[in-house]
Amino acid sequence: MVKPSVLSLVLVSLLSLACQKQAVEQKKQESGPIMVRVAPVRAKVIQRTVDTIGTLFPYDEAIISAEIEGRVEQVDADLGDQVTAGQLLVRISDEEQKYIVAQNEAQLRQSLERLGLKEEKDRVKDVRETPDVRRARADLTEAEQRYIRTRELVDQGIGPKSDLDQTKARFQAAQASYDQTLNQTRNLIQEVERNKAVLELQRKKLRDTRVTAPFSAYVKDRQVTVGQYVRANTPLFTLVKIDPIRLRIEAPERLAPWIKVGQIAEVGVEAYEGRNFQGKVWRISPTVDQTKRTFVVEALIQNPKNELKPGSYARAHLATDKSETVKMVPAQAVSYVLGNNRAYVVKNGTVEVRDVRIGDRFPQEIEILEGLEEGEQVAVSALDRLDSGVKVRIAGDEKQGKKAE
Repeated sequence: MVKPSVLSLVLVSLLSLACQKQAVEQKKQESGPIMVRVAPVRAKVIQRTVDTIGTLFPYDEAIISAEIEGRVEQVDADLGDQVTAGQLLVRISDEEQKYIVAQNEAQLRQSLERLGLKEEKDRVKDVRETPDVRRARADLTEAEQRYIRTRELVDQGIGPKSDLDQTKARFQAAQASYDQTLNQTRNLIQEVERNKAVLELQRKKLRDTRVTAPFSAYVKDRQVTVGQYVRANTPLFTLVKIDPIRLRIEAPERLAPWIKVGQIAEVGVEAYEGRNFQGKVWRISPTVDQTKRTFVVEALIQNPKNELKPGSYARAHLATDKSETVKMVPAQAVSYVLGNNRAYVVKNGTVEVRDVRIGDRFPQEIEILEGLEEGEQVAVSALDRLDSGVKVRIAGDEKQGKKAE
């Protein structure tokens, strides 16, 4: 019977021998050329696209504020409600405003009567035809005629000179009174216009006690309650219009010549995974962000069922009008090492490491802007074992060799 200690010793010895054998085999493999698969750098015609993450914004957003002060008597909307243009949102107490309107109307009627007008829309066509001016002109005409008759009598030696002096003084006083009345009437006309403006302003304040929706929208936030005393500029509601809805994305500056108004954008959101919404480019920023070297593009998306919500992230795919020939390699041919993108060129069984500058990424390929030339072979496997000067053997060369024999 074999003792357990002896059996354990045998097992350890066998395991040690297996590990040594594996280490020897690995050393042999490492000492020889590394087997790699390669792919050529090839030219390909592509249509430039913009694939980016954007944000959805409401088409319009407005904070509805009170324009007068007073106590809130009625609130007719709340969070999430759909409101139409002109619909009542808030009613503020209008009692004080009605009293002020009545007072201003009385003052205006008094001024109109002095001008001989009946309706607010009536206007003075000729200031000389107003009642006060006509009366002053009649007094002036009478005084002038008395003065003329008295002067004729005095010239004939019939009347005393003192009467002439009196009638002349009265004529001059009537002339001054007429001029004064004319000026006062002109001032009164200006006062009437001022009273009309004051009355219209007060009527507007009376209308402002009814706060209505400026456009059809949804209530994003309600900030007022019944009984609250509000002042001018107190926020009451925040309204958003979300049909259509805006998508704002950032595009690289190099694509500026090929992005135009009217292009179609395919849009996806997390809430509706696998579903695409279509938008149309309608706004393009005229400036480039100097820090990110991008410019803003806005697309409009029809949202009749209100499925898309402002503030959501959205994936956008925008096909541009730009097509060009570029250099492409498989995505697995490029590795990121110490802050640089690197590719491993295989020439005559030896690896040459190249730092490359990459462009757009595609599902299976990467665009190469600098560092590789068309037709060169790059490694697509065992990249973590490769470095400059390492000997490699291209997978498939032996099979081809055997076929040739």
